[in-house]
Amino acid sequence: MRDLPWPARVYLVAVIGAAAALIVRSVIVSGTLVAPADLDVLLVLALLFLVCESMPTLLNVEQFAVSVSFSAALAAVVLIGPEGAALVGLTAVLSVRPGLPLIKRLFNGAQFAICGYAAGGLYEALDGRVGVPQVNAFDDLIGPYAAATAVFVPLNIVLTLTMIGLATRVRATEVPMRGMAQFLLSYLGYGTFGLLVAGLWATVQSISAVLVLLPLFVARWAFGQYHAQQRSYDATIAALCQAVETKDYYTRGHCTRVSLASSMIAQEIGMGLERVRAIRYAGMLHDVGKLGVPTKVLQKNGPLTEEEFAAIQLHPMRGLEIVRGIGFLDEAYAGIMHHHERHDGTGYPMGLAGDEIPEFAKVIAVADAFDSMTSDRSYRGARPVPEAIDELRKTAGTHFDPVMVAAFIRALEHEPWQPPRRVDPPPPEATETPIKDHDDPTMPIEVVTGQ
Repeated sequence: MRDLPWPARVYLVAVIGAAAALIVRSVIVSGTLVAPADLDVLLVLALLFLVCESMPTLLNVEQFAVSVSFSAALAAVVLIGPEGAALVGLTAVLSVRPGLPLIKRLFNGAQFAICGYAAGGLYEALDGRVGVPQVNAFDDLIGPYAAATAVFVPLNIVLTLTMIGLATRVRATEVPMRGMAQFLLSYLGYGTFGLLVAGLWATVQSISAVLVLLPLFVARWAFGQYHAQQRSYDATIAALCQAVETKDYYTRGHCTRVSLASSMIAQEIGMGLERVRAIRYAGMLHDVGKLGVPTKVLQKNGPLTEEEFAAIQLHPMRGLEIVRGIGFLDEAYAGIMHHHERHDGTGYPMGLAGDEIPEFAKVIAVADAFDSMTSDRSYRGARPVPEAIDELRKTAGTHFDPVMVAAFIRALEHEPWQPPRRVDPPPPEATETPIKDHDDPTMPIEVVTGQ
């Protein structure tokens, strides 16, 4: 606990204290948490919860995982009420997940207990009947159960993400459920397993938990497959970016920053979650075509010949050729192909203008130029962010789409840009250094004819 920032410590103590207060209050009011007749139900559901909680699916945020164990707590809402649901959730303290510190077990148990109390209280307030449901009265449970699920799941997510944010400074938008609405809907769907357990209990009793284990583990496997796929996508993109950036000492980290800036613009103009993911990939890969440009051209110290400049201009098309077989890129292809088109039609490779330019390309063009201006280059130091913003304003309508420039400026007001650290110059023998940058609108490449 001593490694946690003080806000996280305060929050942790508050959550654990709230859970303890709820349990003590229930004991004082009713004299017991669970009736002796319900102990067998509590034991089976707690065991089901513990099995699922001990085998979660790891996500892309360090040491963060999700499980579908909450279905057992929701079943307890119906079968044994709020107190039973809280006790089932509290068994997270006993999780046998390897390497999970006690402090995390305590937090998980406390927040699940709070969620169980809240969901169970609403279930009863809506006249949901506690106990083994009767077949002819099962329909009456659906509404109260749906409301209980709609409280349990979001509250669980909010409590957990708040702790992550306070402890690791990871923003909610960086948690690898980039489709948060989709993730929430999936969790709500998995909550129906709890209703299934409660419904089956009327006929097969404790065996119902065993029958539900299989689909629960299928759900866990599906979670794992989805996020493993996302990790493999990210690894593929990162490997290509690393290959590009090894060709130029001064552009290391450029792809990642363009990806971030592009996603900021995309979110500001209201792109959907899937398109934001696609444009993030497009930003990462926008310069992958440089792999097809001779290194001596990229690093030439002096003006380019017409043939060399033509090789530079072909890099978006070469990028498209390289990534064409990567199926998950979707709309990213257009961003990679056309990110050097200009709003006034003077760009390359096809000289598109205005609305002819794909939206992804318009976004990446702004992000690309901005990062180039605010990063160190061999021929100049990084420009201050305000100066780069002024340059974007001046070139909006000629180089860049004015809508995208305005959106990026608004996004920077919400989330200030963190320029990269200064780049120490490489050893003189390591590489040649170009004197211009095709991404910087203020420093165009010099081209000489007749050579």
